Order: sequence, then C-alpha cells, then structure tokens
Amino acid sequence: MDGKRSCSLCGGAMMIMMMMMMISHMTSALEVPLDSKVLEGLPQPPTITNQSPKDYIIDPRENINIFCEAKGKPHPSFSWTRNGTHFDVEKDPKVVMMPGTGNLVIDISGEKAEVYEGVYQCIARNEHGSAVSNNIVIRQSRSPLWSKEKNEPITVQRGTSLILQCRPPAGLPPPIIFWMDNNFQRLPQNSRVSQALNGDLYFSNVIMEDTRNDYICYARFPHTQTIQQKQPITVKVLDNSPSGERVPSFLHPPGMESTTMVLKGDTLELECIADGLPTPNISWTKVNGELPSGRFSFYSFQKTLKIKEVTEADGGDYRCIAKNRMGSSQHTITVVVRAAPFWISAPQNLILAPKETGNLTCDVDGNPKPTITWSVNGNPIESSHNDPSRKVSDGVITLSDVQTGSSAVYQCNASNDYGYLLANAFVSVLAEPPRVLTSLNHEYSVISNSRALLDCASFGSPLPKITWFKDSQSILNSDLYHIHKNGTLEINVAQPQNSGKYTCIASNNLGNKENHVHLQVKEPTRIIRQPEYKEVQRNSIAVFECKVKHDPTLIPSMIWLKDNGELPDDPRFEVGSDSLTIHDVTEDDEGTYTCIRNTTLDQDSASATLTVVEQPDPPTDLELTDQRERSVRLTWTPGDEHNSPIKLFLIQYEDSLHEPGVWLNMTEVSGTSTTAQLELSPYVYYSFRVLALNGVGLSESSDPSRQYRTNPAKPDVNPSDVEVSGTSPDTMTISWRELSGLESNGPGLQYKVSWRMKDAEQWTTVTLANVSQHVVTGTPTFTLYEVTVQAVNDYGEGPRPEVVLGYSGENSPTVAPENVKVSVQSGTEAEVHWEAVPLSSVRGRLKGYKVTYQKMRSLHKQDYDRENPQVLIFSGEETVGRLPDLHPYSHYRLNIRAFNGHGDGPSSTDQQFQTPEGVPGPPTNVNIRNLNLDSLLVEWTPPLEDNGHLTGYLLKYQPINTTEEAGLLKEVLLPANETSYTLDKLTHSTHYKFFLNAMTETGSGPAVTKEAFTEVDEAMTNRQAEIATQGWFIGLMCAIALLILVLLIVCFIKRNKGGKYPVKEKEDAHQDPEIQPMKEDDGTFGEYSDTEDHKPLKGSRTPSNGTVKKDDSDDSLVDYGEGGDGQFNEDGSFIGQYSGKKEKDTAEGNESSEAPSPVNAMNSFV
Repeated sequence: MDGKRSCSLCGGAMMIMMMMMMISHMTSALEVPLDSKVLEGLPQPPTITNQSPKDYIIDPRENINIFCEAKGKPHPSFSWTRNGTHFDVEKDPKVVMMPGTGNLVIDISGEKAEVYEGVYQCIARNEHGSAVSNNIVIRQSRSPLWSKEKNEPITVQRGTSLILQCRPPAGLPPPIIFWMDNNFQRLPQNSRVSQALNGDLYFSNVIMEDTRNDYICYARFPHTQTIQQKQPITVKVLDNSPSGERVPSFLHPPGMESTTMVLKGDTLELECIADGLPTPNISWTKVNGELPSGRFSFYSFQKTLKIKEVTEADGGDYRCIAKNRMGSSQHTITVVVRAAPFWISAPQNLILAPKETGNLTCDVDGNPKPTITWSVNGNPIESSHNDPSRKVSDGVITLSDVQTGSSAVYQCNASNDYGYLLANAFVSVLAEPPRVLTSLNHEYSVISNSRALLDCASFGSPLPKITWFKDSQSILNSDLYHIHKNGTLEINVAQPQNSGKYTCIASNNLGNKENHVHLQVKEPTRIIRQPEYKEVQRNSIAVFECKVKHDPTLIPSMIWLKDNGELPDDPRFEVGSDSLTIHDVTEDDEGTYTCIRNTTLDQDSASATLTVVEQPDPPTDLELTDQRERSVRLTWTPGDEHNSPIKLFLIQYEDSLHEPGVWLNMTEVSGTSTTAQLELSPYVYYSFRVLALNGVGLSESSDPSRQYRTNPAKPDVNPSDVEVSGTSPDTMTISWRELSGLESNGPGLQYKVSWRMKDAEQWTTVTLANVSQHVVTGTPTFTLYEVTVQAVNDYGEGPRPEVVLGYSGENSPTVAPENVKVSVQSGTEAEVHWEAVPLSSVRGRLKGYKVTYQKMRSLHKQDYDRENPQVLIFSGEETVGRLPDLHPYSHYRLNIRAFNGHGDGPSSTDQQFQTPEGVPGPPTNVNIRNLNLDSLLVEWTPPLEDNGHLTGYLLKYQPINTTEEAGLLKEVLLPANETSYTLDKLTHSTHYKFFLNAMTETGSGPAVTKEAFTEVDEAMTNRQAEIATQGWFIGLMCAIALLILVLLIVCFIKRNKGGKYPVKEKEDAHQDPEIQPMKEDDGTFGEYSDTEDHKPLKGSRTPSNGTVKKDDSDDSLVDYGEGGDGQFNEDGSFIGQYSGKKEKDTAEGNESSEAPSPVNAMNSFV
C-alpha cells in the first residue's frame, strides 16, 4: 500500500516537473548552501569573506596586519597591489603572507612605518574567477609636539568677553582637547565659560575670579595614548573700566548666517557661542520644521546641538537664539546633507544552469548620484574579451543562454565625491540534480491559531521547484496554505487537525527528491489568574498571583519583571510556583510587575501595579488671616499624601492661658480644602495646628501657628447639668458643671446661685467662685424648690438662667406594712402578700419593699442551726412577691418593711411558715468493691439533704459491652437503714453499670451512676484459648458454619417461592403486645426517653415492681437463635436455627450484644 502511495506521489511530481520545464528559463539568484556535504564537489568562484577597513590607521610601534580572506572551490590563491602596481610579497623579507589566506603581516622593527604607507588591494583567484578587496589606505598615526611659543599675559576688563585659543598640532587621528590647571584639575565650565568644538575656551563675560596664571590646554592623541601640553596662559581681569550690561552677540560662528555640510548617517554638530552681560541663554529651533524626535540632544549648556544618524530630511535652516534681559540675537545655520554612495540592492551571487538567463543588479544611491563601473575578474569590463551573451546597461548586467565554463566574478564600483562602494558577485554555471537540505522526519511544533512554517530547503541547478503533499493530497496555495519561493510551506492559522505528516518534493530537469516532516499543533499557554492591582501599606506584604493553563506536553517557566527590568536582588522578593510575594514593602517597591509564563513555543504575560501608601506628611505654612473679634481664617499647605488621597484635615487648638500644653479638636474640613474659617471664644490665647487624614491614618501634627489672642467679654453661657438633691432630712445640695476656661469669656468668673420654695416670692442668693456645688441647710423634709445658677465675670452677667426644680432631703418611712400573709406553693417556693403603707408616711420617694426571710430549722433533723437571713427587694408599689429556692421540710419566718432614698422604715410583725417534704438529695460516698469472681459489694452513705423522711433506696444495675450497649436492667429495693448491698451470681469478666437513688414519700431523688468490672477468671481464659487452637475445635466450627450456610440457602429458596419460614409463622401466631404502634397524629413511635446518663441504657427493660422477670412477650426472633441476640448478615438475612424455641436463663441475665467468638462459643460447652 505504501508503495502505491509513493508511486502516485512520484507520478504527480513528474507531471508538475514537466509543466515547470515549459516555463521561461529566466531565473533568480540561486544561493549555494553552506552545508559542507553540499559544498563538497561543487565548483565555486572566489568570495571575499574578511578584509581590513578602507581607512586603516596603524600604530608605528606595532607590526602592520592587513586582512584578506576568501572562500571558493578550489580554494583561491592571493596576491596584492600597492599604489596600483603589483606588490611582490616574496621579495620583501619584512612582509609575510599567512598560509591559506591573503593576510599580510609586516614587521616594521628597524624600519620607519611611513615606508609601508599607501593604498593596498587584495586579489583572490581560482580557475572560476577573481575577487578583489576594497582599496585599503594604510596611514601611520601621528602625535606631533606642540610648537614652541611664548604666551603673553592677557589683560581684560571685567564684563567683556574673552577667547583663549588652543590650536593643537594636527594629529592622525585628531586629538581630544581639554583644559586643566597646574594641579591637573579640570577647569570648571558653565553657561558663562565653555569649551568650543575646536578646543578654544570661550568666556561670554569675565569676572574678577577668572584671574589666574594656569589656563592650560591639553591634547590627548587616542591612538598612541600620548598627551601634549600647551604653555600656560595668564589672564588678569581689571576693574578700572568694567563693561556694562549689553545685548548678546555671537562669538562663534560670527555674523548672522553660516553654512555647514554633513553626510547622511553621520552625526551633525551645530554650535553657537554668544557674548553678553548678563550671560545669555541659548535656545534652538528648526526653521519651517521640528527637531527630529529621539535623535537630537543638547550639550555644553545648550550651546551645542547634536543630531545623530542624519537623514536628507535633516537638511535646512537651524536658528540659535541668544537671550538675556537686555535683549536677544539670533544666528541661522544652513545645513546641507550630502551622501556617500549607499546600497539600495547590492549584486548577489548567481548560480545558473546551462542555457539559463540571469541578471546582476547594482542598485545604489548617493548625493551627488554615484557613477557605476563594472569589472570582471578584477579587470574593467570594457577591456575584457567580447562576450555576446553579456549585456551591460548601467547598473545591470544581463547574461543570456549561459554555457558551461563561463563562470566569473563581477565587481560593481559605485563612487562620488564622498566615497565609493565595491561589491563582488560571482556567476557560476552548474548542472546539479535536486537535493533536499532539510533533515529527514524533522519535528515541528507550533501553538494553535499561530503560523506554522515547514521548511523544504533545497539545492539544485536549475533551481528546483517545490511541491507539498499531506496524506497523499497535493497542497496548493489557498487561504490556509502558502508555498514560498524558497519552498517553505506556510500554514496561516494552524489548528489541531493540521497535525500530521507532510511530504515535500524538489524537482528540476535532472531529477527529483522528496522529504518528510511532521507537525504537532499544541494548545496555547494562557494566564488564567492574572496579578491584580495592589495598594498596600509600607512594611506589609504584597502577593501577586500568576496561574497558567498550558499544553500538557510543554513545561512553562515563570519570569517576573519590575518596570520591564529584572527583580531587585533582595531576599524580600519571594518567587513561588504561581506567585510573587514581596515582604516588608518599601516605597522603592512601587512599580509595574509583569509575570511572563513561557514555554519553548510561546508565552503569555500579565502586569499589575503596586502602589505603596502611608500616612500623609503634616501640613505646612500655617497662616492666620481675616482676623476678627470672634473669628479668624486659617490657611495651610498640604503635605505629600503618599498615594492615598487626603480625606479630611483635623484642626486642633491650644489655650495657653487656661490649659497650656493641652491640644483639643476644634473642627474638620474636607481633604480638598486648604483653608477654614474658625469661630473663636473671648479671652483665649489660641494656637492652631492641622493634621491630615488619608486611608492609612493621621499624619503627624503641623508646626503650631502663631498665637492669636481674643478680647474678654461677659459669659455667653451659664453652667449646665444643674441638679437639686437632698442628702439629709434638713439639707438640700445644688450642683452644676463649672464653665471651662474657654467658656469663661473673661477674668473673675463666679456663679450666682438662687433658690426658693415652689410658688414662693422671695429668692435667696449667694455668689460663689471655683466651686461646683452649694449645700442649703435648714430646709423642711422633702419640699419642692426652684433653683437657678448664673455665670458672672468682671465684664458682666451671663444670659438669664433656666429654673430647675428639685426636692430637699428625705427621711425614713414611719409606718410598717400590715396584713402580711404567706401562701406556701411547694417545698421550694412560697408567695407573700401585704398592704401598701400610706404615702404620707413615706417622707420621700417610695422605692419599694424589702422582704426578709430566714430558715429557722429543719423539721426532720430537729436541729436549730439557723441560716443567714435573705432579703428580696420588690420595687415601686408592688404588694405581692415570690420566695424562690426554699428548703423542703423546713421552718421559716419573715417580715416586710418599706424604704425610700434615705433608708428603711419599721418592719412588720414576724410571720411563721413551713415547707412540705421534697425528694431527697443523691446518696454520697458511693463505692463498689469486688468480693470474688461473681460478686460485687455496693456501699454508700445517706444523702446530705434528706428533705423529709427517707423511705428507702432503689438500686438498679445492668451489664454493658464495649460498644455501650446494655443488657437486661435489674432493680433492688433496699430499706432506709441499709448503707451497703452485695450482688451475687454475676457473670465474671463483665462490665456492669449501677444507678442508686434515695427515696422519700414524695418520690425518688437524683441517681448516682457508677461502673465496675467483675474479676477475670484467668484459668478459664487460658483453657478457652487452648481449646480454640485445637484441630477438632476448628473442624467443629467449620461444620457449624457449613450447616448455617445450607440453612440460609434453603430459607432463601423458600422465600422466593412465597412460603413461610418458622420465624414468620411464629410472628403471625404470636403478636408481641408490647410492640407500640406509631402515633397517628405525628407518625412517631410510642413514648421513649434516653436523655439522662443515669437512666437505663437503650435496649434494656425494667419491671415496674423492681423484681427481675422475663419479658411479657412469649415469642421473638431472639428465641430462635443460638444466643440472646439475633445476628444478621450484611445482606440483612437472619442467622440462626429456625427450629423450636429455646428457654432463656433469666436468673443470669446473659443477654449480650457481643459478636460470636471462639471463646464465647467455648463457654456454651463448659
């Protein structure tokens, strides 16, 4: 099947190949691949691969190295020309050509380097052509000495301009200029004093401090690393005829206009230096245009404009403007942009098959327009032999119907006044069958919905045509697929269904070659939980999440960036698997954090900003304006809000007259305000401060404002909280809240206190100072008074005071309650009734009644140990009360008295009453001891509280297993004089639970619960263990198990046939009378309670008369089993013999819910 598919592919390829052969023979350039296996055996003309720069400045202290390297097949040989003539390398012992290359090493030791200066050119040739290098101009670097000169001192008047010339010797390359003093310290430069591009030092105006004798110009020659020094220049500034202020004028360039030329791609430097006093400022503009964005900069205090990578658009007029307060001047510089030749399209190597046609194109530009000349194998094309297949048309050579053996190297030279370009391009005529260079079965992986490029790199001559197939289907250009000229198959939007095997076929007239590649389309990497904006406080923690979903076959990595740079190298930054945590955040941590999750195929990124907030800085610059008698305006300047908007400003004040050092809140204003109108009080020495509040908290307080004093005035308010109270029967106390210093309004603050009986005419008045109350004596008991308190100071009285009503002092009531009656409700509760006392006898406000009652003795014990009296208070005018928590079977007495704010009145006559019997308390000191294997002794002492005559004790007990399930509950009634009881015939090694209650005629008291174990019979246990390991016992157990299984199968078959098994028959015949039906009203079962621990456990049954007897039910499932409890399999089927009913041992109470075990089974045989 694979063979058929291959044949079909080949057939399709052959048809396409025949169609291609019918197309025109005109071809584009064919590149020779670098694959060594392909290159092996292919002829190739020479190609220059490395050469020295065109302008080569050499160090005369080192050997000269001139580079020229080339490749070709066969490997080329090399020769040189110098100054246009052949340079015979072998004849000069100082010159060595390195093997395999054209590199020259010239030993100049003992020779002058000038001997070897000149123009060098390298020729690389083989049998297929010759390639030439650029003209390499070799020049020796020079650092000549400064010519001897004597500098005369320069005298200049203060305020005039000055130029100190440097004029260094000409060097190669030109030197770097700088000015220093005798101590080798650079001279300070500024907008007044600066160095020009030519090295001169310009002074826009001189000052007296410019006087010095060590202005020294230095020239550093970078190639030889030498420094030359000019003789020091002395400058003396005079002040006898100083220059006045003047409008700027230009020192350089002079005049109003100038012109400069710059080459395209170079850096343009324009300079304007101006004279003037004061020192002028320089600014730049471009006439009819804008300075090129991103490419210009200013240097030397705005005096130099630099534009890098100059283009033709940078030509035009530039204007520099010098300006000071006296006026301005301007200079226009016209910039002319010229261009050395530059490539638009350099000629490319051309590989042609015999009889094909091709073009070599040399497309250049420049200003002025370059001249193009062609050479072939290093010789001008005009002087080469006439080739009818070659046609030259300016920058294009057309080669038609080429023949084998016509390979050559062509040179294109483009030149103008500012330089030249030289390019080699070979033409190689080859006949080669197709080769596919892409590795076989190469695996490509791309992300879904992205572009996929499947390579089919090939080589052949003629140029092979590429066709693609997928699953035997030919692939043509469409919306989905595009086949590029180089054979690459592009899938515009790759989808998972595009995964699979692809085949490419390279074909020309000499044959075809196929190759297979594989494509896998994978799921994209996507961040599903992006980091979110964080606003955190300083020193807290910030966490950015970055969770990603990705193709399971790709493993993503994570990179975090801060402001598009690396994270700080700080241990506070903790990078987790899906997060970035920043501990102890600082202000420097603010910025944008970017999470990048990338795989080998794609990446996704997400960013979030971190903002650090803290309390605002305190306001500053507090000022007081608009000052008035009772108000002033306060203004301030807000501090830094630290990324959290200010919500409000809090204004505080200090009264240094009344409360120095105490700052109180005065008012609040919105966070957008910077001023507040403050209402003031008289006679206060105010200082103000302001605090700012943002989302983080309050700022520190501002510095205090200057002090502002208000004038005194009479009080605006009277004392508040005026109250009248009586503290004794003949006094009345008047109290008030004193005025604060802020409220006093002036010196000499006093209080005018007045009082009179209600509806009386005459007021009694006293004036007091520095007090908050006054006691009036000799008042009648509980009488209504009118009272006023008014503030006064040295400037007058306060407003008219309000009248306050109050009573004078109270006295104790004089009459006791009468007709007191007690009604006993139960052994612990009684109710008391009485008649209210007359209001006239209260002599004050009646607050209520106090009922005092006391237990005198217990009726049972005949003791006379009285308890402490208890008091119950009943408020208001109540005449009935309840006495709770009484002791049963006890004798009590009580009395009642009325009370008011002054005290208690006389008590009523004592009343006697008794409480009936109640249930006793629990027995005490209950203890259980083992007597032998099957006996336990229960001991106790009587209850602490009999609460009546004890009639006896009720003891209940039952066995329980490890799951807390209970056996049959048994009861024993004991006489009141018993304090112990022995239980015999218990089961050894068994856990029992006991309940003990004391009883009176009223009933049983609370039970005491205890648990105990009977002793373990170790001999029996060992014997059971021995029997359980005997072979006969194991066989018996297996036989019983097999019998039970057979019975189960029989029961299952009978039930499926609808028959009744013995249990069912017995259930139908004997209905259990104790089975209680569900209640009809709520669907629940009959009464059931299991809420207290001392009650019998679930599953037990207790006879009402306290004796142990069998269950009233004559029949149950238990009767048909092997033990006391029915057992069930996991499927709910019942295990046991469904034969006759077995009698239960009621005396022993052996019902147990434990699961069968070998030990328990043995008990039935012993």
